[in-house]
Amino acid sequence: MNLKKILVGADTDANVGLLILRVFIGGALLTHGWGKMFGGLGGFIDGVAKMGFPAPTLLGFLAAFAESIGAILLAVGLLTRPAAFLIAATMAGAAIKVHGGQGFGEQEMAWLYFVPALFFLLKGAGQWSLDALVAKKLG
Repeated sequence: MNLKKILVGADTDANVGLLILRVFIGGALLTHGWGKMFGGLGGFIDGVAKMGFPAPTLLGFLAAFAESIGAILLAVGLLTRPAAFLIAATMAGAAIKVHGGQGFGEQEMAWLYFVPALFFLLKGAGQWSLDALVAKKLG
């Protein structure tokens, strides 16, 4: 391995990193969203309404969808940019509206999901993703 590759990496190294980040963020977020989407959607929507969000049924469903189905899509790298958009929007709402009056420690988890989602929205999933396979097939 040469010094340049050690210091600045290579495209294949970047794709490994993108894969690891996608799978970790998607898997971690799924632990928050699965129960909302598939075990307590009604209660979650009631909570969204009590927080004063407009259209709580729609926004509650979209948030639960983003944190569950969107998390799975992000992890496998399929429809990555739309999934990342939903995740980023959900996490921005959580950080600003739900935890906005609290300190950074309460907002931190939402921001820690928001930033990678924004990254994947802008960058895409990378070459080691289902998006890349679909793009090759459509090619």
